[in-house]
Amino acid sequence: MRQIAIVGSGPAGYYTAEAASKKWGDDVRVDVFDALPVPYGLIRSGVAPDHQSIKKVALRYEKTALSSNVRFLGNVSVGDDITVRELRDLYDAVILATGAPNDRQLQLEGDQLDNVFGSAEFVGWYNGHPKFADLNPDLSGKHAVVIGMGNVALDVARILAKTSGEMQGSDIVAHALEALHTSTLETITILGRRGPHQIMMTPKELGELLQLQRAAPSVDNADLPPPADDTNLEPGLRKSVELLRKFADLPEESHAKTAITIDFRFFAGPKAFYGKDGRVTQVECERMNVVDGRPVGTGELFRLPADLVISCIGYRASPLGDVPFDQRAGRFDSVDGRISPGLYCVGWAKRGPTGTIGTNRPDGYNVMELVAEDMTSGSHKRGREGFDELASERGLEIVTFSDWQKIEGAEIAAARSGAPREKFVDIASMIAAKS
Repeated sequence: MRQIAIVGSGPAGYYTAEAASKKWGDDVRVDVFDALPVPYGLIRSGVAPDHQSIKKVALRYEKTALSSNVRFLGNVSVGDDITVRELRDLYDAVILATGAPNDRQLQLEGDQLDNVFGSAEFVGWYNGHPKFADLNPDLSGKHAVVIGMGNVALDVARILAKTSGEMQGSDIVAHALEALHTSTLETITILGRRGPHQIMMTPKELGELLQLQRAAPSVDNADLPPPADDTNLEPGLRKSVELLRKFADLPEESHAKTAITIDFRFFAGPKAFYGKDGRVTQVECERMNVVDGRPVGTGELFRLPADLVISCIGYRASPLGDVPFDQRAGRFDSVDGRISPGLYCVGWAKRGPTGTIGTNRPDGYNVMELVAEDMTSGSHKRGREGFDELASERGLEIVTFSDWQKIEGAEIAAARSGAPREKFVDIASMIAAKS
């Protein structure tokens, strides 16, 4: 019997569990660990709360989780409750699917001022992640600056701009909905060092900005390249740039009718943050040129008002014990997912924060081929039995998938009108709900 441990219950973790089940059927036992009592990782705490259709992929993971040879072990912190080395002693293969939960840091002067956040913090706040539920951003100013030119920046800007009515049907948590309802923002500046041809924003997410009730997007025509230059762009990027051109052509009446302007500022690299009484008030930027796709500073500096700053420039995995880690790339050090025979990584823990949720499926199947190469048959390790004995000795309070279903039922029962659920935002409440 093959015994496999997967650390992380997000998309990468469950696609990998699915791959193991399909490869070995009844001849494998898969234990999926998560530090939180609740599964699904990025689906629960990273995907925008108003993108409920994307969250439905969790139904696929549920099917895997309910299979007889896959087990969810929530509320178990690998690195604290049990080490990777101990897991390797118990299981034939240990696969790290921990994602990239930490913000990549800007490391600029003033980045410790109040009301300057990373996207992991801010997105975690409005999605109810226990680590960030008490973030308490101040939304009483007029100007927000969102740094980054990817879909996460768009998500943050859109959530900041939406009315409470527009959040109907979302699973945004109550504390964030209440705070956003009292927001007095007038401008949301999306700041990027490169130009329109280098954005990582997809057409669907950009197009949503045209549907907002109280906000309208704005682009300076001077920042747009000649239309003929769009010809050689890949189709998705070309559609995105076409939308930016639409934003630039919106009549003044569109902005006169809306309370908030979402202003795209290209060729602007943040250099420092300035504040008053410990709180951010300005972002200093340098005008940039793009040379061979790379931003190059011109030396021209200017400042933008900023009562709130959210940096959306990427994520990093967390180092774990003595597992080889690439500090520069912010991910585990592996060759195509193999750290060493018996130890692997998958998803963002392997490749960094790139690709879509679906990208994790082939990743999971590919790493299982590596496992198969290294493990031609079970090694008679104790696997589940050994872990259960260790958990009992250490007094770990394991949350099973059946327990999670009780937690989910309680969240659904507590939902406000029109919402799919009201998430618990602290671990104690989650655990209490399973009883």
